[in-house]
Amino acid sequence: MQKYFIVTCLWLFCIGTLNAQKRTPSFVSDSLDSYINQGLKDWNIPGLSIAIVKDGKTVVMKGFGVRDIETKEPVDENTLFMIASNSKLFTGTALSQLEYNKKISIDDKVSKYIKGYSLYDKNTTDLVTIRDLLSHRLGTKTFQGDFVFWNSNLGRQQIINKMKLLQPTGIFRQSYGYCNSCFVTAGEVIPVVTGKPWEVYIYDSLIVPLGMTNTHTLGNGIGQRANASKPYTTSFTGKLTLLPYDNVDNLGPAGSIVSNVKDLSHWLLMQLDSGRYEGKRVLQWPVVRRTREINTITRSLPSAVYPIHFQGYGLGVFMADYNGKQIYFHTGGADGFVTNTCFVPEENLGITILTNNDNQNFFEALRYQILDAYLGVKYINRSKALLNGFTEELDDAVKTTNALKARVQGKKPPLDLTAYVGTYENELYGPVTIETDTQGKGLSIDFKGHTNLKATLDYMDKDEFLLTYNNLGFGLFGVKFKTVNKKVVSIELRVNEFIDYDAYNFTKK
Repeated sequence: MQKYFIVTCLWLFCIGTLNAQKRTPSFVSDSLDSYINQGLKDWNIPGLSIAIVKDGKTVVMKGFGVRDIETKEPVDENTLFMIASNSKLFTGTALSQLEYNKKISIDDKVSKYIKGYSLYDKNTTDLVTIRDLLSHRLGTKTFQGDFVFWNSNLGRQQIINKMKLLQPTGIFRQSYGYCNSCFVTAGEVIPVVTGKPWEVYIYDSLIVPLGMTNTHTLGNGIGQRANASKPYTTSFTGKLTLLPYDNVDNLGPAGSIVSNVKDLSHWLLMQLDSGRYEGKRVLQWPVVRRTREINTITRSLPSAVYPIHFQGYGLGVFMADYNGKQIYFHTGGADGFVTNTCFVPEENLGITILTNNDNQNFFEALRYQILDAYLGVKYINRSKALLNGFTEELDDAVKTTNALKARVQGKKPPLDLTAYVGTYENELYGPVTIETDTQGKGLSIDFKGHTNLKATLDYMDKDEFLLTYNNLGFGLFGVKFKTVNKKVVSIELRVNEFIDYDAYNFTKK
């Protein structure tokens, strides 16, 4: 009898082991490490951290590469990254929780909570709801106004006040335009209702109950925290360059959270267990379900690359079909960091990937590669498929940068440098001042809306100056002054499209 019992236990153990092996695709169990290491090399990424959870268990949780290219300190599962817009679902979830607790309705008008709230269009002002804000459907363009808001010295209320200057190009409740200032506004409903700032309410109601002990709702001071990754880019120069840490706490509800894959695995496990974590109820299921309702269509035609037919946006999260399964996901980009989170409830699968080079697509190629493996999509090396196009684009960008720099040869501009000196203003941004540099050979710009953001203007030729920001994350461009009868009238300035797609016209006062 005892022998039979032992044999039965061994048989059950073997069956369980085989089932577990079936649940873990060979790509994940056998090839993941080599795939990631090759990806770091191909895409020039210093470090990456990843967690995969499946069926309530952690399948993968580890770091690759380094968080600092000088000290060679390694990335691990506790390494901190700015998760940027992956913060948005925390905001959407908190507001859904407040609705469940009958403190608000997602369909309440914003003006009920933000007194004097005004948008460019009066009808939109009268109609806009919390749901509209959380669904990117005001009709404004993607990233519109973000040069004014990103890393700026504006407070949240000042950002909200400036939204009335964002002229929409699309149709309210019909056109999708990714909007960070919308999430700031929605997040500011929280202190009105609870008496707690957004960062405190998120921490108390979500971070603490989920045991995310090394997650911070504000990013300021990340560089002084233990085991924090440093931010890098290869934009414009092709060379891995250290960037300053962003300070986007003024955009907190849209993207200020700092975390690691160990903590984010708790967030994913809760999403996959209908609001429970480690068997304990953190959120009621209707709260979680509410965030997953499609409010805005972002794709209505099949993808030519991925097995996706539709894509939409809920309350801080994208959703799509993927080879017949419903997936939920978001990405996040801060200067020097790009990250993602993804969960597939039907497969009880969650993925998060954090990286410290903002100019690469490997972090997304890896996510899709893992989805392919678990959801039965025929293997294609997603990283290699994306790499050639990316390499060509980067080479073109570097050639453009080098060509611009080569045109700076000490020539004199058509007017004396003093003619360009003065205060220039953009209605949305505010003032900048242009002065001659300390050597009197060029010009410098002081951006009054940002702390420590400056740029130089070096004359090239053909009435064009080379604009170089002191923070490479903002970019490097050729720009022109507009003159009338040899009098300077204005200058058009732009920043890295990673921040804002629009150019800003500054008129001389």
